Amino acid sequence: FKVPHGASFSDLSELAPVFLSYILSFIYIGIYWSNHHHLLQITRQVDGLVLWANTHLLFWLSLVPFVTNWMHETHNQPVPVATYGIVLFMAGAAYRILTIALLRKHPKDSALHKAIGSDFKGKISVVAYLLGISVAYFSVYISIFVYIAVAIMWIVPDRRIESIIE
Repeated sequence: FKVPHGASFSDLSELAPVFLSYILSFIYIGIYWSNHHHLLQITRQVDGLVLWANTHLLFWLSLVPFVTNWMHETHNQPVPVATYGIVLFMAGAAYRILTIALLRKHPKDSALHKAIGSDFKGKISVVAYLLGISVAYFSVYISIFVYIAVAIMWIVPDRRIESIIE
């Protein structure tokens, strides 16, 4: 955030668009953090592949502040909005890679396999990100709506893992 030039609450209104973008990005980081925590909570063992998959996820999540700021600085132009979607897509793909790496370390009858199941929400999220990326060139508002819709879908931590933990 840049500090407003004035000292009144009305001067803060200029920051509303960047604040809303920040909130969406913060929610995404929170979603990944919560689901990552649940995923590792049910994990029994890791190896080098899992650690690198985890680092791969961290890389894509580290780009979220950059693309959030780029969207704001360009007033939500199509390329930055699409790039935001690309980062979300890659973070979703990286999370899936991490999940697959963990599943390979656990037997088919493990709690982790039972909790992950078919991962419908994960698959539909990746498809939605692709939709948001492609739509950004026609309507950035629809694209941003898609990104918000995916965040809303994931706002509650993954119940599949919570049900197995309990």
